[in-house]
Amino acid sequence: MASKPPQSDPVQDSPEVSPPPHSAAGLPGIGHGLRAAQQQMGVRRAALTLLRVNQKDGFDCPGCAWPEPEHRHAAEFCENGAKAVAEEATLRRVAPAFFAAHSVADLAERSGYWLGQQGRLTHPMYLAEGAEHYEPVGWDRAFAIVAEELNALGSPDEAVFYTSGRTSNEAAFLYQLFVREFGTNNLPDCSNMCHESSGSALTETLGVGKGSVLLEDLYRADLIVVAGQNPGTNHPRMLTALEKAKASGARIITVNPLPEAGMERFKNPQTPKGLARGTALTDLFLQIRIGGDQALFRLLNRLLLDAEDGVDRAFVREHTHGYEEFAAVARSADWDETLAATGLERGAIEEALRMVLASRRTVVCWAMGLTQHKHSVPTIREVVNLLLLRGAIGRPGAGVCPVRGHSNVQGDRTMGIFERPAPAFLDALEREFGFAPPRAHGYDVVRAIRALRDGDAKVFLAMGGNFVSASPDTEVTEAAMRRARLTVHVSTKLNRSHVVTGARALILPTLGRTERDLQAHGEQFVTVEDSMGMVHASRGRLAPAGPELLSEPAIVCRLARAVLGGRSSTPWEEFAGDYATVRDRIARVVPGFEDFNVRIARPGGFTLPHAPRDERRFPTATGKANFTAAPVEYPRVPAGRLLLQTLRSHDQYNTTVYGLDDRYRGIKNGRRVVLVHPEDARTLGFADGSYVDLVSEWRDGVDRRAPGFRVVHYPTARGCAAAYYPETNVLVPLDSTADTSNTPASKSVVVRLEPSTTA
Repeated sequence: MASKPPQSDPVQDSPEVSPPPHSAAGLPGIGHGLRAAQQQMGVRRAALTLLRVNQKDGFDCPGCAWPEPEHRHAAEFCENGAKAVAEEATLRRVAPAFFAAHSVADLAERSGYWLGQQGRLTHPMYLAEGAEHYEPVGWDRAFAIVAEELNALGSPDEAVFYTSGRTSNEAAFLYQLFVREFGTNNLPDCSNMCHESSGSALTETLGVGKGSVLLEDLYRADLIVVAGQNPGTNHPRMLTALEKAKASGARIITVNPLPEAGMERFKNPQTPKGLARGTALTDLFLQIRIGGDQALFRLLNRLLLDAEDGVDRAFVREHTHGYEEFAAVARSADWDETLAATGLERGAIEEALRMVLASRRTVVCWAMGLTQHKHSVPTIREVVNLLLLRGAIGRPGAGVCPVRGHSNVQGDRTMGIFERPAPAFLDALEREFGFAPPRAHGYDVVRAIRALRDGDAKVFLAMGGNFVSASPDTEVTEAAMRRARLTVHVSTKLNRSHVVTGARALILPTLGRTERDLQAHGEQFVTVEDSMGMVHASRGRLAPAGPELLSEPAIVCRLARAVLGGRSSTPWEEFAGDYATVRDRIARVVPGFEDFNVRIARPGGFTLPHAPRDERRFPTATGKANFTAAPVEYPRVPAGRLLLQTLRSHDQYNTTVYGLDDRYRGIKNGRRVVLVHPEDARTLGFADGSYVDLVSEWRDGVDRRAPGFRVVHYPTARGCAAAYYPETNVLVPLDSTADTSNTPASKSVVVRLEPSTTA
């Protein structure tokens, strides 16, 4: 029997704190994952469901985008994957009676954790203008409401169509097709908030905005650099790949402001040796100051230029452009400035250099710790510079590895979810579907919030996700959403975005990955693309959470017909009934998907082409891989202030909070904590356990405040602090973004600590 959802909202600002552990996974990981599954699903349902996660004939985990190995364990999931599946396959239900019992005002006072724990949404719900409660609504009426608002706009560009990374390839392709037939490129997505900086940097330098490695490359690497990333929580199955790489002789450098248990020692729960002893993963830990990564890689590049065998000159000569200009700038890198920017010791950087020089096959992996700064794009370009110097692109066992978050966030972009589509993609759409797609660039996330705030956008529709909680500058974002005429969310579970509404609001419940999808032409499956460009099928087997649920493709198709009516010749009804017909169209529009239906039928799917990896061909403006040179930047923090990074606890995935513990950081039963180095805390006058308000400072002079955080003395890099999002998204200014990519700079927020006004 599954446990009941919490009736009261648990206190989250009185955590218990203990020393953080120095290893991850093992028996505790098994226990916590299975306990969460049993509580949400019951024992039998949990066992049957978890054994199908990430299997070739099963469903793709709704959590992270880490790829599956060719030879898979029967339990091919991690602790947090078990939690993600449990959240979706839960037996808890949010039916119309729940909304009758809880007003929107009541729900708005609840935490995101409490909302998510109530269970699966089962019926379309409508909040009329001026109403206090959501009420059930039929699907036809729901689609008519959306059509009424969209068709009343003065311009299609007054609507915003958001997408989260969980949406399948088929649903994403249909969604962007509908939006472009409607007449706009306003297709912001969660990539805008996370890896947009990676795509910007890699497209400019290599010609492809994706990673260039496969799992086999990690296994063959001599050196793996893991920078700005916490695999133990965010991509736990990556630890298994790192363990296998270590067994093959690889060495690992970890570059991070925080020591992370998973990168210290991994106790693989799938092997007796792993459970007993584990594997020490990190050979060299560079505890860098927040935002100092560009300075570190710039100095390493200067040292490679000076070293006798530091540069693969044949590769540089044959395959690159801009070397001389880059080298002239790189040679000016300064030791003193680098040590100041990074907080590292000279000897540690010299040891990193020796490891790079000893490696012929180097992979650099990174995540949000590199992508969410003002200078993120030049930082990632500097990483690429290092790999180009070493000839480590298009070589087996080497390359760039941006580790994406949500399970199909990369596939969504491949399918055309992008506010700045390539002309070639639009040309292909026009040839295939016979309409003229809009060419003007649309809104990304930050620009969409501004448009809603300023009244330039009036309708907001989200295909999954929790936009309100995921976005920066929480008060500004919520005020912007409340200015909309209509907000619509296609969702599986309740979240805060459902209670921060426009004048009218709709919640459209959808099938999850775990559930059987039966359409007019029989049982359907969908496809996803993982973080390394592998495309595979996903087939749910559970009965849907309720008879009213529609699949995401069906919702998009019915909505498109309701909005576009007879002016669209697209066969929406055919697409809704048979997803194979959608894949046939994808095959003719998206490069790399030729013979899609034939290739996806093969167990394990197929690999998308990647010119730099496969051919050492670089589809850039110069026709070669581009060295780049930019001034070194790093955050300067005034005296008496700290540089804050937002991060996840171990008990959450993105904005979904599974529980109130962060086991690998020694935090239990609470989330409102700020991790501060003991010496910094003492200098600022705050004892361990004291309570503070976090107040961010930015050039606009506005004080943004997050009240009531417990100070935890923690071994962070000096001058740095860390706290969980979404609680601290309120501190991230809307206009504080990365150059070029416009990604919110959530990893470098200047804050001051003040004695709490709420404790």
